[in-house]
Amino acid sequence: MAAQLRTERLVLRRWRAEDDEPFAALNSDPEVMRFFLSPLTRSESDALAERADAALARDGFGLWAVEVVATGAFIGFTGLSVPGFEAHFTPAVEVGWRLARPAWGHGYATEAATAALDHGFGAHGLEAVVSFTAEGNLRSRAVMERLGMEHDPSDDFVHPRLPSEHPLAPHVLYRLGYATWQSRRAGTCG
Repeated sequence: MAAQLRTERLVLRRWRAEDDEPFAALNSDPEVMRFFLSPLTRSESDALAERADAALARDGFGLWAVEVVATGAFIGFTGLSVPGFEAHFTPAVEVGWRLARPAWGHGYATEAATAALDHGFGAHGLEAVVSFTAEGNLRSRAVMERLGMEHDPSDDFVHPRLPSEHPLAPHVLYRLGYATWQSRRAGTCG
């Protein structure tokens, strides 16, 4: 059974039926989906939530639904997943997030991703975690850097699920090892 994670301001939890509507709204927002091929339809959004919840139940980690403690509002997802494609860095576990626009700029992505990383490195004994995004996604890259993840340009890649000439195909890869995470959490670096 998946753990429910709590931070000072957030709960990372299993998915509920009442998450479907706000999740579909954020997945259909062109600005939220700017660095994806296209916004999701309602059925695609619902299927993503179902897959995320199934992974949580099966693996004990995955993409948690995120809600704000103070309001109970669902704001998106954050968590750990296994990329479903082959690349020079796979197999791997990825930390990722997708939040509704009203939740941007409050530090929620960093706070939730920190909890997910603590869970992955602690409860699941992960040795390393990656994160990746389209080159131009500066907001997500900033979160990766706040998490202490490191970027080596030689790791960058063309996403194998996109045509190589597509403007979103060039991706950056960030990495975080267990030792770096531990020293960062202890306050000895970064």
